[in-house]
Amino acid sequence: MSERKTRERMEFFTDVPQPVPFAGAAGATDSPGELRYRIYDPDRAVGNKTMAEHLRIAVCYWHSFNWPGSDIFGVGTFDRPWLQPAVDPMEAATIKQDAAFEFFAKLGTPFYCFHDVDMAPEGDTLAESKANLDEMVDRAAKKMSETGVELLWGTANLFTHPRYAAGAATNPDPDVFTHAAAQVRHMLDATHRLGGHNYVLWGGREGYETLLNTRLGQEADQLARFLELVAEHKRNIGFDGLLLLEPKPQEPTKHQYDYDSATVHGFLDRYDLLGEYFVNIEVNHATLSGHSFHHEVAYAIDNGIFGSVDANRGDPQNGWDTDQFPNSVDDLVPAMYEIVRSGGFGSGGFNFDTKLRRQSMDRTDLFHGHIGGIDTLAKALLVADELLNNGTLEAARDRRYAGWRGSQGAKIMDRSTTLASLADDAVAADLDPAPVSGRQEALENHINQMIWSAT
Repeated sequence: MSERKTRERMEFFTDVPQPVPFAGAAGATDSPGELRYRIYDPDRAVGNKTMAEHLRIAVCYWHSFNWPGSDIFGVGTFDRPWLQPAVDPMEAATIKQDAAFEFFAKLGTPFYCFHDVDMAPEGDTLAESKANLDEMVDRAAKKMSETGVELLWGTANLFTHPRYAAGAATNPDPDVFTHAAAQVRHMLDATHRLGGHNYVLWGGREGYETLLNTRLGQEADQLARFLELVAEHKRNIGFDGLLLLEPKPQEPTKHQYDYDSATVHGFLDRYDLLGEYFVNIEVNHATLSGHSFHHEVAYAIDNGIFGSVDANRGDPQNGWDTDQFPNSVDDLVPAMYEIVRSGGFGSGGFNFDTKLRRQSMDRTDLFHGHIGGIDTLAKALLVADELLNNGTLEAARDRRYAGWRGSQGAKIMDRSTTLASLADDAVAADLDPAPVSGRQEALENHINQMIWSAT
């Protein structure tokens, strides 16, 4: 038996011999080293769905298996043998894939996500890169069949290679645009072959670093043309998943064109792309844009562009994308409430776009980070369901906007009403409306009480 075949059969996470169990309340007194879910029970019914169906949890390939634990001041600290430069790139990809699917199966999550270069090494030519991707995708299909793990979404990395320093679709060089088109075509095809539920385009460098050398209008037109081509190819190959754009305000660029959900919405409307694209909202990107995660989710849902979520958090003392595991039920409940209230995900889900801390070097740390984050989402789901059943928030909203359901509200919204006629109404009625309390503190207290009591 060859060395490669021997390695294919080796376990990587040897300290985790079996799938992580659900321990429930009994697990609350476990030591910090115990690997078990305290809240997340995938088969538990919450409303008309199970927890697994509500949350649709995915693990990302990139941070979990492609990142060495480096930062700008130091080299990688993680135990990732497939990242060693001496290992043959395709052999390394095979070892990494085995470890990844072992992790997915032992964690018990139903989905994963990946970039093209996460799974397969780039070759010296586009044709070689495509051949590498095809080989690893065929192998991934077998792994998916063996484990039952599905692809939540695929995406192409159009930001790491130096050719994309000035962007991909928005690059001043049309040859770069064309190269990016080939890369996306290959990855969208691969996503379709794997039965992916969605496809994501993250414009990590679709923006500018200085306006001194930038033509904003031209770059916007280029980006829109790229999105048109991708949507057209989606239809041509029969891919029925959603196309998702992932908003982010800046970093690595000074300003990105997909700044937040509202910016994406306006862009899609301007270029007649509404209905073709939806948003994949990342929690840490929301806070970097100056919004709350709740705001981004509520805006996307109310404007019909909500698709999926990258679950993570930032550090309020850092002004960059730290991609930490979510650990605050308080922060997640309001957004989870909006998602559950709207009927939940369609083809989207919660993808853990999360990094271990650089000092978290043990192989089992990857389990601890995900288990804690998944339990946090599960608790937020239970609270959101209680809030929905309780009805207090919706009743408060109904009372606050009750006047708009009356005759005056209807008259205002009637297109035949003029500003002058409204002014005449105000004068004739001698209007002097009194302000009404928004009861914010009472509602915040109500949510806290639900968090404390939800089980």
